[in-house]
Amino acid sequence: MGLPLVESALQWNSGILNANRDPKNDDVEFQITRLYSRFHSLDKGENGALSREDFQRIPELAINPLGDRIINAFFPEGEDQVNFRGFMRTLAHFRPVEDNEKSKGHDASEPLNSRNNKLLFAFRLYDLDRDDKISRDELLQVLRMMVGVNISDEQLGSIADRTIQEADTNGDMSISFSEFIKVLEKVDVEQKMSIRFLH
Repeated sequence: MGLPLVESALQWNSGILNANRDPKNDDVEFQITRLYSRFHSLDKGENGALSREDFQRIPELAINPLGDRIINAFFPEGEDQVNFRGFMRTLAHFRPVEDNEKSKGHDASEPLNSRNNKLLFAFRLYDLDRDDKISRDELLQVLRMMVGVNISDEQLGSIADRTIQEADTNGDMSISFSEFIKVLEKVDVEQKMSIRFLH
């Protein structure tokens, strides 16, 4: 199955952040200020929050076939705006794993950029109905978003069936998060889901 959706999200994140990294600048306050400046430039309503429409104005996202899924990752269920804190929280999943010590909260919980949380983030992009499993139909929908009309429905169905067959260890014809982790155990999540946007 791989992580094509996550790779699309990474491509978008590098575009949204326009992160021309300066290795000499490790000042955290400057980094956060720079990210806030980007957030503020996206906030067309000038109300301290981003709407889905604000995200849709980002050219790299507007042309991305998975744009809506990526946008949805920023919004908690039932919410139609995201503040700067929520914006940063979602982007924190893409921090390199070596930055884990900096990412831990005061309660020393698992950081957002841990391997497990990166995989959970990716899993949720596929789990369209948020029922904690990826069904064949959900997999087909995501595949259609990614390839459009370039592959026939029959070929997509075959890919979805093969993916479910390989990943589904409990026979429920869907992919649970634990099965998702197992399928991706040899994938370098650090490399695929990391971007240095605050350096």
